[in-house]
Amino acid sequence: MNIAPIERIASRIKENVGHVIIGKNDTVELLVIALIASGHVLLEDVPGTGKTQLAKALARSLDGSMKRIQFTPDLLPSDVSGINFFNQKLGEFEFRPGPLFAHIVLADEINRATPRTQSSLLESMEERQVSIDGETRKLEAPFLVIATQNPVENQGTFPLPEAQLDRFLMKLSLGYPTAAEQVLILQRYQQQDPLDQLLPVVSRAELLEAQLLFTQVRVSDELLHYIVQLAEATRTHADAALGVSPRGVRALMKAAQVYAALRGREYVLPDDVKALVAPVWAHRVLLRTRSRQQDQQVLALLKSVLAATPVPTEVKMG
Repeated sequence: MNIAPIERIASRIKENVGHVIIGKNDTVELLVIALIASGHVLLEDVPGTGKTQLAKALARSLDGSMKRIQFTPDLLPSDVSGINFFNQKLGEFEFRPGPLFAHIVLADEINRATPRTQSSLLESMEERQVSIDGETRKLEAPFLVIATQNPVENQGTFPLPEAQLDRFLMKLSLGYPTAAEQVLILQRYQQQDPLDQLLPVVSRAELLEAQLLFTQVRVSDELLHYIVQLAEATRTHADAALGVSPRGVRALMKAAQVYAALRGREYVLPDDVKALVAPVWAHRVLLRTRSRQQDQQVLALLKSVLAATPVPTEVKMG
């Protein structure tokens, strides 16, 4: 098995996005892992940290279409998926595709739309298709939804339900840049927006090949049992009202396969799994008591689960 194509396209995308997003290499790599694993991403952070810029930079790095949806309370499901309208000249109905019919869909401020409109994303994210007036229409691969939301301003927002959160492979945050990184950002943006100069560095054919190739990265039975034990521990934890779902278990395995491939390995190690537990599982765990420190408490829970679960001492690599 030759996993070199995965390494090559990941390296090109990360370098290209790095021209726009300064000092967030780990977050960019996680986004690339989600892309190759055919998973969707939720970017949650305070305004102005570069969520939309990151999504646009990734989209421009790919030779494919990209559509942006600004989610608002008056947005309708048909505004997202498309409608059948009557063409008076032809005397028949025609389908007008919505912004979901793109390879990269940026759902900006998704928590500002009503639950009805939010749910219109569910079928497309899981099944890669939409149903309009009883007719099912397939979405062209690759298909990636990058949704953003602001955790600070809660007035007039509609929190995503657990069923929809579970459909995101990862939940990521950029955070504030360091002082040195902010100076570099100012220097780079002083005369022009580097996003305007970004060109595609990966073709659709290359990405589709990588999305098939990563599944051949080996995960031993010992590691599969380890992942399941970790998930079971989140479900039985005293502080958890809702643990990791079977979908979340599969998501961690897939992400770990890509993570290993990016490090030049054809097999997954326990450290690969540990490194991805937080970004893949943190948004899937619901605590019994809600608080402003919800995210930190969930991370602490996952850390305790990792510490308490025995790590496989022998992992088959061949």
